[in-house]
Amino acid sequence: MGGPGGRWVAGFSLATAAVFVGWYGPLQILLARQADALSPASKESVLAVVAAVGAACSMVANPVWGALSDRSRRRTPWVLWGAVAGAGGLVLLATATSTAMMVVGWSVTQVALNAPFAALSAVIPDQVPPERRGTVGGWFGLAQTVGIMAGTGLALVGGTVLSGYLACAVFVVLGPIPFFLVNRDDVPARGTGTRSRPTPDFLWAWATRFLMNLGNALALLYLLYYLKDRVRVADPAGGVFVLTAVYAVALLATVLVGGVWSDRVGRRRVFVCGSGVVMSVAAALLAGWPTWTGAVCAAVVLGIGFGAYTSVDFALVTQVLPTAADRGKDLGVINVANALPQVLAPVLAAPVVAHLGGYPVLYALAAAVGLAGAVLVFRIRSVR
Repeated sequence: MGGPGGRWVAGFSLATAAVFVGWYGPLQILLARQADALSPASKESVLAVVAAVGAACSMVANPVWGALSDRSRRRTPWVLWGAVAGAGGLVLLATATSTAMMVVGWSVTQVALNAPFAALSAVIPDQVPPERRGTVGGWFGLAQTVGIMAGTGLALVGGTVLSGYLACAVFVVLGPIPFFLVNRDDVPARGTGTRSRPTPDFLWAWATRFLMNLGNALALLYLLYYLKDRVRVADPAGGVFVLTAVYAVALLATVLVGGVWSDRVGRRRVFVCGSGVVMSVAAALLAGWPTWTGAVCAAVVLGIGFGAYTSVDFALVTQVLPTAADRGKDLGVINVANALPQVLAPVLAAPVVAHLGGYPVLYALAAAVGLAGAVLVFRIRSVR
């Protein structure tokens, strides 16, 4: 069916995993630990501010980097140098001794790592034919999950916040090198006056992804504190790592199968909807079963749902892009639907946890939002 071979997929996957190590080592463990150390009495608010500002920076950076890579003849340099700058942001975070320094360090990290993520997102429609995008999207999703798991593990290396950040920074720099060596850049030429305009299907795809990611962001933002304060796990940081590992193993069962199956039957929407319903069930389990066993079951269910969603949703999105010449920019706009929920989740979650019913209400809200996104995917008409 054409397209890049195994070495390209392997290098692409490793580079993607490196970006997610840089993002999720901090998000899963390190930022929460720093906030707790800096201000134990207001740790939720500190974490909310840091996460929201960083996500706002990410939301702006991704489409900007994507547009810049569209206008260059190569996307690969954006991957390598963005990773180097992102590692610098992690080192800056490692030395933070105040909330303001955390905000600056995390913002630098978010802005920098969006350069490789924007470029990596765009090389799939650049080089992979539509009938293989579910499969390669599966590898894309698998790499993200491996990155989340590896980042969580590296965050625990040495037992200190400093050693965790440095370990993540090293991986972020080394991970993209194989892709840099094997990738053959093929950025579509821009015609005179070429300009993309969002179609209704593009906007519905954006809305679907936004709601799905908002549901996940509401569920995951305070996971460490949920285990510590609600479930009362003796080692909440270790608990987050175990849940991440369980989630990753469950995801392996569906992330490639979902993409390949979607390619074979030529359908995308039903897979996205079904996986969204499954993810909402996971949030409902956290709301109604606040025990360690309940959390493990929720991790399994979330992994199964998110695996299929990640691969098929990406394939669907690449099929509703307005023009080939603006793929990087348009995928950057789509990726705002990943970043904007990180801005809104702290705004919504902090008052819910503190004043409006606590974690049961928070996770019930997460389930409802994700379910709304699952239903809206059927408003997309140009993709089956």
